[in-house]
Amino acid sequence: MDNQKKGSTKLITTVVAVLVALGLVAVGLYSLFKTEEKPTTLGFESIGELATQAAYCTEVSVTEASQELFGVKIPFTQSKYIYSYDVIIKAGLDFREIKWSENGTVIEVTLPKAKILSNEIVEDSFKIYHENESVFRPITQPEFSEARVELKKNAEVTAIENGLLENAQNNAKVILTGFFANAYDLEEYEIKFIEAE
Repeated sequence: MDNQKKGSTKLITTVVAVLVALGLVAVGLYSLFKTEEKPTTLGFESIGELATQAAYCTEVSVTEASQELFGVKIPFTQSKYIYSYDVIIKAGLDFREIKWSENGTVIEVTLPKAKILSNEIVEDSFKIYHENESVFRPITQPEFSEARVELKKNAEVTAIENGLLENAQNNAKVILTGFFANAYDLEEYEIKFIEAE
């Protein structure tokens, strides 16, 4: 009888151990193959901006740092990176600020001044030309982030100096002329653009 009880106890223990093991395997497989679903909402809203010109700039930047002692740079502690990114700057008008009126056969269109609408780094355009990292003074992530902000500012200045805003303003006139041509016969009507102060 004692052997039978021992055998039953062993069988029950084995069955419980197998069930626990199967439960753990099931939980593990569930977490391995489980996918989380999130409902995605896609909406289109009128943002009221009309991009009429884009500038593509390649900006080269130098980020460097070194350990200093009493304001003097310590030799052999300098880290330096020379690299470039492409930057896309878009300019255009706020469509909500465009006003127009019809006076006889003249369509008067008042345009706001063109402005920068976006300034974005093309992440996969990164190229590195020189890399020297010192173990004594590595360049930190905040320093890289600050250098990227400066790089975007420089690209914007370069684009503006090369006529980005003027081209955006002129292209806006061409685009708006096309819009008005759909509703008016431009052989009979004259479009007069007035630039807001």
